[in-house]
Amino acid sequence: MPAAEPASDVRDALARLRGEVGKAVVGQDAAVSGLVIALLCRGHVLLEGVPGVAKTLLVRTLSAALSLDTKRVQFTPDLMPGDVTGSLVYDARTAQFSFREGPVFTNLLLADEINRTPPKTQASLLEAMEERQVTVDGTPRPLPDPFVVVATQNPVEYEGTYPLPEAQLDRFLLKLTLPLPERADEVEVLARHAAGFDPRDLRGAGVRPVADAAALARARAEVARVQVAREVLGYAVDVCRATRQSPSLALGVSPRGATALLATSRAWAWLSGRTYVTPDDVKALAHPTLRHRVQLRAEAELEGVTAESVLDSVLASVPVPR
Repeated sequence: MPAAEPASDVRDALARLRGEVGKAVVGQDAAVSGLVIALLCRGHVLLEGVPGVAKTLLVRTLSAALSLDTKRVQFTPDLMPGDVTGSLVYDARTAQFSFREGPVFTNLLLADEINRTPPKTQASLLEAMEERQVTVDGTPRPLPDPFVVVATQNPVEYEGTYPLPEAQLDRFLLKLTLPLPERADEVEVLARHAAGFDPRDLRGAGVRPVADAAALARARAEVARVQVAREVLGYAVDVCRATRQSPSLALGVSPRGATALLATSRAWAWLSGRTYVTPDDVKALAHPTLRHRVQLRAEAELEGVTAESVLDSVLASVPVPR
């Protein structure tokens, strides 16, 4: 029996996100799609781009267009784990300790420049990202639903940073890169500012909610019903296994990466209006889903090989099912 068609009203609402976010952010449609896929998969995102390409504004605008709560943490070398997760505070009036929630208790957490804080504080996010809860003084405290971490890092300045270890990178569903805008887009940015656009006033820019947490929950239920043929499952596995055999890589994609590729491919198929996944869906999401899960050999880096070029070679070499 064929699967039911996706709920068009929910899908159409999420499709309108691009236009709504476009009222404040110019020329980052691919990143918007990636963030929507992360919300549909309940996954986390690593945003990489030079300063000034609207990473923070993108997250704030997306949360406004989805009626989601968002908080921002500027990661610095002196940031402590309790500054992120929350801590117990002594109340002298009651002579008791009470828990004060940290910024992690939100729907969209913007972890700005996550690689500028020491590993101890970086690790404070791991339980929240994986278990959707924070444990303080032995008591687990659930986080809101949805909960997505959007972490940013600067790709051109590494002095005083703490690179994320491979095990922590693997916790992110997607790694999205925000390129510098095209000339026409940059002219449009300046024209908006010349006309009085204020990035701190999203409502004044005309950004309005087009969906909410309930709509996202309905959309996730629809994505879970998207069918995947065994041949397409095999194709996704073969792509991931091929990275483990690449002579340019010291570390290939783990089975967790393969399940992430399946999840993002299903979400993309649903957003495209289909009830089944095609090999093209797997190809379309391979780069953002896998680029941060592979580690280049030192000699390959010296030769100018990149993770992107390795994934291109892998996708070109793995037979596509008919």
